[in-house]
Amino acid sequence: MTHQPMITNFRAPIQLGTRPTKTASTRGDEELKAKLRSAGLRPTVQRIALSKLLYGNGDRHVSAEALHAEAREAGLQMSLSTVYNTLNQFADAGLLREIAVQGPRTYFHTRTSPHHHFMDEVSKKMFDVADGSVQFANLPPPPEGMEIVGCDVIIRLRPKRKG
Repeated sequence: MTHQPMITNFRAPIQLGTRPTKTASTRGDEELKAKLRSAGLRPTVQRIALSKLLYGNGDRHVSAEALHAEAREAGLQMSLSTVYNTLNQFADAGLLREIAVQGPRTYFHTRTSPHHHFMDEVSKKMFDVADGSVQFANLPPPPEGMEIVGCDVIIRLRPKRKG
């Protein structure tokens, strides 16, 4: 008897190499696999598992550390390095939007369309600014041989000080 790795579909474990019946979960797996393939990524066990966490609850902002913690809570065994690599691959493929906040702090957002963000400096939570509520009167011309492809605004927040 050979050891088969397990992946959790968040309902019941599925042993890889077996053919489960077509349930809503396996149809969802097929959709995720197709999404990965269409982005030029091979649908590995880790990518599918992280995709379920990322896309299972609508649009969201997530750091690699937070996603790694969610993966561990879900019983997935993978390193933080694997999570970082997967998030960066998803961003490079256009499946996620990378948002560099400050220094090494980076968030990834499942909503990839252009938009701006609020950043709560106390809780470190990020959330979207209402579409159309940020306007620019003028952007500087880009350097010679360059073109502007986007402009991201992060509005930093903190509780009002008393006094």
